[in-house]
Amino acid sequence: MNVKKIMVVGAGQMGSGIAQVCAQSGYSVILNDVKPEFVERGFRVINKNLSRQVEKGRMSNKQKEEMLGSIQVSTDLHDAKDADLVIEAAVENLEIKTKIFAQLDKIAQEHAILASNTSSLPITEIAAATKRPEKVIGMHFMNPVPVMKLVEIIRGLATADKVYQTIEDITKTLNKVPVEVNDFPGFVSNRVLMPMINEAIYTLYEGIATKEAIDEVMKLGMNHPMGPLALADFIGLDTCLYIMETLHVGFGDDKYRPCPLLRKYVKAGLLGKKTGRGFYVYE
Repeated sequence: MNVKKIMVVGAGQMGSGIAQVCAQSGYSVILNDVKPEFVERGFRVINKNLSRQVEKGRMSNKQKEEMLGSIQVSTDLHDAKDADLVIEAAVENLEIKTKIFAQLDKIAQEHAILASNTSSLPITEIAAATKRPEKVIGMHFMNPVPVMKLVEIIRGLATADKVYQTIEDITKTLNKVPVEVNDFPGFVSNRVLMPMINEAIYTLYEGIATKEAIDEVMKLGMNHPMGPLALADFIGLDTCLYIMETLHVGFGDDKYRPCPLLRKYVKAGLLGKKTGRGFYVYE
C-alpha cells in the first residue's frame, strides 16, 4: 500500500513528535486535536525543534519551511477522510481511544490503516471498536520521538500481514527501528520499564534512600542515562500510574500493584515535569 498522507490525532508531546518525523520524511501530515490552542502549541513545538536543527546546520531554512508547509493543522476529525494512515496519539485511556477509533472507522477511507501509539493498552480491544480490525495496529513510539529510534509494532488478533508489513516499511522510512511485539499488557517496553520505576518509588516510599541516591545508583551502577524517578517525572506520574494499573488488571498479579506514594503524588496533582513538580521540582 502506498501511504502519502498521514493524520496524527493528538498534538501533545508524542503527537507533535510523530507529526514532525513524518514531515521530515516527506509525508503530507495532518496534525489534529480537539482545540485550536492544542494544535497551535503542538505546531509551535515542531517549529522550535526544526529551528534548532537549522541553527546546528543539520538542515537549511528552506528545508525547514518546506517541512512546516507539509503540515496541515486540524480540529476536525473528519479530515481523516484524506489520510492513508491515521496514527492516534491521544491520552492513554481505553475508553477515549476506542471512541476515537469508532469515529475514525466511519470517516477514513476503506483502504486507510488505523494505528494507535498506545504504550500499554490492548490493540485487539481497540480494533474491536471498528469494522476493520484487520487494518488496526499498534505503533508505539518512544519519547522524545524525534530522538528515540525504537518503534514497537503491535499486531492485534486480526491485524493483516500486509498491514503489518506496510507499517514496518513506513517506520523504516521515518528513520526508526521497528520491533514486532505481541499484544500483551505493556508490550515489552513498559512491561519491563514500569515495574522498575514502581520499585524505585517503593524504595523511596520505604525510606531506603533519598530520591537523588536512588537515581544515582541506577545511573552509575547500571549505566542508565537517567534515574528511574527522574524518568518517571519526564514520562508523567499519571501516565506511569495508568500503565501500572493496566498491567495490574491485565495480568492479575500483585507484583504490578502501583506504589501508594505514586497514587498520592497523582492525587495531589504532582505529575512531574509537565506540572513543574513531581519527585523533583522544575522551573
